[in-house]
Amino acid sequence: MQNWIGIGIWIVLGALIALGMKAVISRPEETEGHTAVLAALGAFAAVIGGMLGVGIGEFFDPKALSVGGMFGAVLFATFFSWLYRWGIRALI
Repeated sequence: MQNWIGIGIWIVLGALIALGMKAVISRPEETEGHTAVLAALGAFAAVIGGMLGVGIGEFFDPKALSVGGMFGAVLFATFFSWLYRWGIRALI
């Protein structure tokens, strides 16, 4: 049960980081609908980053509520949200 709670925290944390990234990096030419896409992308990235963080940092005792899992979730959600808001959208 603790792992499911940790994964839920990753999802919420990723969505909040993505919405925070939207507030930090404003795009004047943005069309409607990007908020939902950005929140889903942040949540997805947080889950992937959390799994990688647990796999790398907590190899012998894997738990979602660990330092490695939270660090990986925050790092990946921040990177993918930044990449979507600044990197890829600037190319289009």
